[in-house]
Amino acid sequence: MNFDNLKRILKEMEEPGFRFRQIRDAFAKQGCAEYSEIGNIPKKLASELEAKVPALSFSLEKIVSSRDGFSHKALFLLSDGNMIESVLLSSSENEWSACVSSQAGCPLACRFCATGQSGFKRNLTEEEITDQIVFWKNFLKTGKAAGVFSHIVFMGMGEPFLNWLEVKKALHRIISPDFFAFGSRRVSVSTSGIADGIKDLAREFPQVNLALSLVFPDNKMRSEFMPVNKRFNLGALARALDYYIAKTNRKVFLEYVLLAGINDQTRQAAQVADFVNSIENGAKLLHVNLINYNGSAEGFSAPDSLMQKKFLKALQEKRISATIRKSLGNEIGGACGQLGGN
Repeated sequence: MNFDNLKRILKEMEEPGFRFRQIRDAFAKQGCAEYSEIGNIPKKLASELEAKVPALSFSLEKIVSSRDGFSHKALFLLSDGNMIESVLLSSSENEWSACVSSQAGCPLACRFCATGQSGFKRNLTEEEITDQIVFWKNFLKTGKAAGVFSHIVFMGMGEPFLNWLEVKKALHRIISPDFFAFGSRRVSVSTSGIADGIKDLAREFPQVNLALSLVFPDNKMRSEFMPVNKRFNLGALARALDYYIAKTNRKVFLEYVLLAGINDQTRQAAQVADFVNSIENGAKLLHVNLINYNGSAEGFSAPDSLMQKKFLKALQEKRISATIRKSLGNEIGGACGQLGGN
């Protein structure tokens, strides 16, 4: 929903001022995804607005759901023919998180990530980002899943900080009491390592959660598998995290995808601990999420549960806060690193 365009069109149609608030609240707060679902506006107006200001900026191509009903993935067709994916996940029966995309594809080309290997098409607009939220709110409202829409995570397709202007607009809408009214602490932004973006987030949205995909604890391997490290290496990321923590005093999540035989050795756990301890208050405010590899890229596989636990134990022995994160969405290709836009 292009709310700015809607407001302009309603003014041109000489509709009363309250009409915009009615429609805005219906889409942003009440879970409507079509004008026809809004009961307190005239049907003729609903029909005219659908032609002038489409309710959604994309169309649904398909949706797949896991057998247990706790994971749903939607494939959307954008107006220019590009595709994006968005995911709704739940780790319990009552709360749901939307994993939204910020780009069609991704320019960072991380070797183990399906999105990065699919190439970069373009940035998404604020409307295309927030429409994913409108869609999932409607999905829950119409009973396709039961529970509360509780969290939004920018962990879908793309690197949010490389589309910061539009992501920033979306964040303002998401946390605004007039629009989606999500609390800042129920919103998370994940980055593959754009140090400047980490600082921007600290300055502009200090209560929004930050997650950093660490994955490799040394510069040589990180540059080999994550080309972004050539621009922002571990030293730059450490300085950005120092800035973020000093500015916000907030916990940061370090995402560490475990790749069998590549980054799952205890010596690498020690390197992770060194990285955490190199940051002021890092031992207190950095938490390592260990994520089992979910993808299917050639040359990569997940370590067995014994290796996962061994890595976790090595971190804990170094007094590093860490957990093995439960994998959600793997069955439907909606887990971390699996979104390829098809």
